Amino acid sequence: MEWHQITYFQTVAKMQHITQAAEQLAISQPALSRSIAKLEDELGVKLFNRKGRNIYLNRYGEMFLKRVEQAIKQIEIGTQEILQDIHPESGTINLAFLPSLGMSFVPDILSTYRSEFPNVKFLLHQTSNQEIFSQVKSGKVDLALFSLLEDDEDLIWEPLMTEELFLIVSKNHWLAEYDEVDLKMIENEPFISFREGYGLRTILHNFCLEAGLAPDIVFEGEDIGTVSGLVSANLGVSIVPNIEVLKKTKVKMIHVKKPICNRKIGIAHLKDGYLSPVTKNFIQYVQGFVHNK
Repeated sequence: MEWHQITYFQTVAKMQHITQAAEQLAISQPALSRSIAKLEDELGVKLFNRKGRNIYLNRYGEMFLKRVEQAIKQIEIGTQEILQDIHPESGTINLAFLPSLGMSFVPDILSTYRSEFPNVKFLLHQTSNQEIFSQVKSGKVDLALFSLLEDDEDLIWEPLMTEELFLIVSKNHWLAEYDEVDLKMIENEPFISFREGYGLRTILHNFCLEAGLAPDIVFEGEDIGTVSGLVSANLGVSIVPNIEVLKKTKVKMIHVKKPICNRKIGIAHLKDGYLSPVTKNFIQYVQGFVHNK
């Protein structure tokens, strides 16, 4: 059963005349008659009683028409829902982002964006780098703000900004007297890292390799706030971006001059995935926001 058969049937049922229905549908009368006959064959029952040039629904046709009109109404509703959901000024955006970006970067963008487009809705997902990667690949989210640690042919990832990463130590740690260090200086220090699947873990591991270090990992955290708290308790040192959650009265942030420690944050979406008008509009807005910041 094809969709055009359904709409043809509805038109004939309303007009009760094959020739007039064919004219309204802009098809030939024989083609319309064949379509109705094929539909009846598929259903295994006649839907019309014929009298001269006019045809009338029988009780099976009336039964079928009721369901057809309900189905068409639901499809119309579904169509309107989709159009509303993708509209550039009132649609919905499914956005995933790193937890560290939820402190100020993402709220700042959403606040200014919503001041211009107050009717746009957001579904937000805050999770690890690895999980964000999976969500974008599977199409569960429209867009993502994260660090792409390796190229992937299925994704389009456009860099937005570069974040410096700092060595953090407790205020009473011996390294707290330095404003900048070589990473090699933490060689014998207990290190607080991030759990497997978090992008910062991979990034920090690569920095340590570059510095010729094999860090003694004593704790693995899930968020920068926890890592910072452990560092402030003098349980180890770590490397993190400069975000508001850091207890800067209890930790010292130190610039790492060798190797240069930073991470790139970008916006990503599926290469061959559908981008709604509202999503395209938001991408352009984010790029302009970062450029003008």
